[in-house]
Amino acid sequence: MKIKLLRIGIAVLLCLLIGFLSSIATQTSIQNWYVTLEKPIFTPPNWLFAPVWTILYIMMGISAGIVWSKGFYHKWVKTALYHFGFQLLLNAAWSIFFFGVRNPLIALLDIIALFILLLFTIKWFKVVNATAAYLLIPYLMWVAFAAALNFCIWQLN
Repeated sequence: MKIKLLRIGIAVLLCLLIGFLSSIATQTSIQNWYVTLEKPIFTPPNWLFAPVWTILYIMMGISAGIVWSKGFYHKWVKTALYHFGFQLLLNAAWSIFFFGVRNPLIALLDIIALFILLLFTIKWFKVVNATAAYLLIPYLMWVAFAAALNFCIWQLN
């Protein structure tokens, strides 16, 4: 149990670190570029993004920690965590593409790939531990929402 909690803690910290690093790209453009974009009516207020992402990163970390605690030596655990790692990279890349590079089209392509990879990640997490897979469902829903928002922003601008 002690090792499981340690692995969950490490995974949560890693996810929060990725989120923090992604926010650096976001902060450079949120006040001067993002505010000038045409956005759809369903765009949430800016203050909502940080708490939602913080909660999602914590849930992602708990989920990954649960899977990791099943033993990295097992091929299903390795496969699940490789998928998780790649989707986490695509997650971070989205902020760089959208806010850093200021290219909604490249960001849209990234988030579509992220959504697809996230589906595979959930599938593999479910093979290892159903609870871990279910913890990723809110993240999947938010990514789908973010993809729709990204698509509309790309279309409007």
